[in-house]
Amino acid sequence: MAPPEHPRAPHVPGGRSAAADALPELLEAAPRAARRPRPVGARVLPSLAKVSALWLFAYTFVFNFSVVRGSSMAPGILDGDRIVVDHVTHRIAGLHRGDIIVLRYPVDPSIDYIKRVVGLPGDEVRIDGGSVWVNGDPIEEPYVERADVNDHVRVRVRPGHCYVLGDNRPRSSDSREFGQVPLDSIRGRVNVRVWPPSRLGLL
Repeated sequence: MAPPEHPRAPHVPGGRSAAADALPELLEAAPRAARRPRPVGARVLPSLAKVSALWLFAYTFVFNFSVVRGSSMAPGILDGDRIVVDHVTHRIAGLHRGDIIVLRYPVDPSIDYIKRVVGLPGDEVRIDGGSVWVNGDPIEEPYVERADVNDHVRVRVRPGHCYVLGDNRPRSSDSREFGQVPLDSIRGRVNVRVWPPSRLGLL
């Protein structure tokens, strides 16, 4: 007898072939293989690289740590204190009287000074007998432990400048000596001390 032109698939109950019954299992197995989790190291290494890059960016452009040298801001900030300098906030929110800032020393811009903002553009600053007035109003300065009773200053702050003083008035080189500070000479604002641990906290 001659073989049939089209061989028949093996008969199974229900009228379906064995190949047809196996097809759903093959299709289901394919997505499971595609979803196989990557090794842990493959996920961790890119994450560490992203975190490291973000930290480097933040350290370079947003803030950095600095060591205070000198006692011009005593007793609040002492020689050897480690502080965080925020390079961004003052550019977005502006300066405020009382802000502690790091600035480029006008006489030698390669040197950084840390001082407190007393006068903003347009303000009239008057210092007499150790007390400070801004626009005719006396300002409270609880951070000043020792005033300089020999101070006698009256000045109008120019546009684009600020007037700064150190908290330790008798021992501070500030606007009384080197004049008003251009706003573009400000490196950043200081809000936090990170060292020593016993004095860690906001300033």
